[in-house]
Amino acid sequence: YCSTTQQKCIAIFALVCCFAVLVALIFSSVDIWGDDEDGITEENCSKDCHIVLVENIPDDLSFSMDGRPHLPVSVGFHTLLDQAKHSIEVVSSAWDLNSWDLETIPNPAKQGQLLFQRLLRLKSRGVKLKIASSLTNSTELKALAAHNAEVHFVNMTLFTRGGLHSSFWIVDRKHIYIGSADMDWRSLSKRKELGVVVYNCSCLALDLHRVFSFYWQLHERDYIPSIWSKRVTALYGKNNALQLQLNSTPATAYVSTSPELFCSKDRTRDVDAIYQVIQSAKTFIFISVTDYLPLVKRSFRGTSVTRYWSSIDEVIREAVVLRGVKVRLLISFWKKTHPLTFNFVTSLKSLCVQLYNCSLEVRFFSHKEQNDDIQLGLNHNKYMVTDNAVYIGNHDWVGSDFAINAGVGLVVKMNCSAEDRGVTILEHVKATFERDWRSRYAQSRHGVKDHCKLNAQKPADKK
Repeated sequence: YCSTTQQKCIAIFALVCCFAVLVALIFSSVDIWGDDEDGITEENCSKDCHIVLVENIPDDLSFSMDGRPHLPVSVGFHTLLDQAKHSIEVVSSAWDLNSWDLETIPNPAKQGQLLFQRLLRLKSRGVKLKIASSLTNSTELKALAAHNAEVHFVNMTLFTRGGLHSSFWIVDRKHIYIGSADMDWRSLSKRKELGVVVYNCSCLALDLHRVFSFYWQLHERDYIPSIWSKRVTALYGKNNALQLQLNSTPATAYVSTSPELFCSKDRTRDVDAIYQVIQSAKTFIFISVTDYLPLVKRSFRGTSVTRYWSSIDEVIREAVVLRGVKVRLLISFWKKTHPLTFNFVTSLKSLCVQLYNCSLEVRFFSHKEQNDDIQLGLNHNKYMVTDNAVYIGNHDWVGSDFAINAGVGLVVKMNCSAEDRGVTILEHVKATFERDWRSRYAQSRHGVKDHCKLNAQKPADKK
């Protein structure tokens, strides 16, 4: 009898120990309670939202002024700062707003300096600034931390051997920014950027905040936890998009992320979001990216292996050939354009040879006066617009970017037909693309051919 009781006691004790170890593992791998969400839930969040397109067009570029000008990116950022009452959460691939060493007059970094000074003054307003970054030795982040900003480091090199390319803001869990511009003075003066600011949209802000929380909880970790708080689980995705009013028009929206390792439960991958937008297009697909290269580089047993990456390339081909959708692809031509880009473009264009009802056009956006500065006039846009949806992301359409670099995307789809909905964010983005497409900076491959030869004769960039 004593022996049986003793065995039961040992068994119970062992179970208690196992349970204690399990609880300890859970708490050590993740903040089980997650970040405070300020009482905002799916039930009480706002779905009546206002969206604004923001752009930076460098002074060196001149476009025809047909259509209304869009809000400058710098004004969009300052508007968000004006709105902030409690908190600002920022993720950026770069922190280089100041650049005090520039001697040109007027100083092209002036807008960046003004923005940085306002970020420093958030403490005096009682606004909490949180920053997630992969930069370990940033002078500006150290200065912001000294002014009460809280900075968390994400070791992307350890996780994926990539970088944190995400670029977004969340203000008071109500207003957001997503786009190509980051915390770099060039984004506010020298580079051509595009993004959106969405106001009074706490449902969407809450979901983007969960992406931020994912990064935030990776601080000082050397592994991706296998168990996550529900506070980083996606609220919306491609199969359950947020139903909202966007500038008084019915629409759906959701946030996507990459790489796959960084997709928490129910989160849609960037490539799947792009795939869905392309597949849902009925008449046209307009794409504007800095680089287009369907290749992915991976390290295998210490050797770098390059493979064809079909995820986006194939669905474009299907849309053109099988569904007769008109595709226009605007790619930046600059010193870092990969030579194989032209091979893939030629392959795409060959699809329509002797095919009826087939339209695929490619142009290269080139600012000929770039000279020694590879950023001057660079078209840094990363978006796609179709007849019924828009995708705005942080990645160029390069396989390796989606595979190893962290980024986010925003998908907005209109519920009404073009005839019924009036002028929406889709029409604004489409007009922007068509303006760029018709500009003197957009050339066929033959138009940039001579520049290719010149670049091949120049010594390699030392940077």
